[in-house]
Amino acid sequence: MNLFENIKEAFRSVKSNLLRTILTGLIIAVGITSLVGMLTAIDAMKSQIEESLSGFGANNFDIRGRGMTGGRASTAGVVEKNYPIISYREATSFKDNYNNRGVSTITTFISGSAEVKRKSNKTNPNSRIIGGDENYFLIKGVGIETGRNFSNVEIQYGNNVCIIGTEIKETLFTEGEDPLNDYISFFGRRYTIIGVMEKQGGVGGDSGADRAIVIPLFNGKNLDTRGTFRYTITVSSSDPLKMEYEMGQATGIMRSVRGDRVGLDDSFEVVKSQTLGDRLEEIAGFLRIGGFGIGFITLLGAAIGLMNIMLVSVTERTREIGIRKALGATPLRIRQQFLIEAIVICILGGILGVIMGIGIGNLVGNLVGPGGFLVPWIWIIVAFVICVLVGLLSGYIPAYKASKLDPIESLRYE
Repeated sequence: MNLFENIKEAFRSVKSNLLRTILTGLIIAVGITSLVGMLTAIDAMKSQIEESLSGFGANNFDIRGRGMTGGRASTAGVVEKNYPIISYREATSFKDNYNNRGVSTITTFISGSAEVKRKSNKTNPNSRIIGGDENYFLIKGVGIETGRNFSNVEIQYGNNVCIIGTEIKETLFTEGEDPLNDYISFFGRRYTIIGVMEKQGGVGGDSGADRAIVIPLFNGKNLDTRGTFRYTITVSSSDPLKMEYEMGQATGIMRSVRGDRVGLDDSFEVVKSQTLGDRLEEIAGFLRIGGFGIGFITLLGAAIGLMNIMLVSVTERTREIGIRKALGATPLRIRQQFLIEAIVICILGGILGVIMGIGIGNLVGNLVGPGGFLVPWIWIIVAFVICVLVGLLSGYIPAYKASKLDPIESLRYE
């Protein structure tokens, strides 16, 4: 019963010093707002970005030459085996065999330093030339802003047609000029523009995706005079839950195409195309650490402020403490009283901070794009646990000081 009396007394004390409680609670609320608000905003923005990038390879996996780039694979500096690269014939054979199961695309990176010309205009020698098939834009999640995709005839015969990025268009064509059915040239060949890709942007100022030109895969194969081009197969999984199963099926088909004997290692790699998602999660993790650090520093200041208020309260209520001790209150009950007061103030400030943090966090998160209202239950629980800990840590020293006061000296205190 004494514990409940202490709780009731804590609320009475809070009510009798309302202004001081409000100011102290606001300090706690600011700390919790910064903590919950930043973490909510990070989770909301991450959710929006993941939804926006859902078509960019989240459910895809790649089949490529062993050791990422083909050639020799090594472990701990020891060369193990020379694995041949995936050839054009093997890639197309896999695609034909896999067509009954799902959709796949074959790509090859032709050049990253091509110079593209049109009449008297030309680009810097940093344009990317990529060979792709009819499924390239579907699986890679790249939209065509104007124009069309490659036709089956263009893919089959490798016609000199291309789809260009927005930076190529802006460099070679004036504003208002239509690039469709016009001509550009690179590698000494003239290509007809049949489409312009949507602006893709880049990370850290790199807009290399907008400097890309996609040509039919067979046309790109004909540019390989030395037989060194490497081909990558990207398979789109129809169901993310069946990703591992489909990867296993693709591995079996590719082993058959490559002629890998039973018992020997795969002469190729099958990897999930989740680099973007993994990188996003890594960045979000760093942001959470930063947000937690800023919130912790703010809460540390709030805890010091609360401790100071509680020490002042002990001094003001020295005579009251003496009366309680004279009536039989033990040092434990005195400590409980002041600790409960500190925790109550922290929780009241925490409730306000959580409400403000959720609102501000969702407001900031939705600036990235329209989305739902996110309630971070985990961070709410963490916030209240932190409030209790802050109350205990900041209230312990004042509570201990109060419990050690001499009752006779306390009663004579003015």
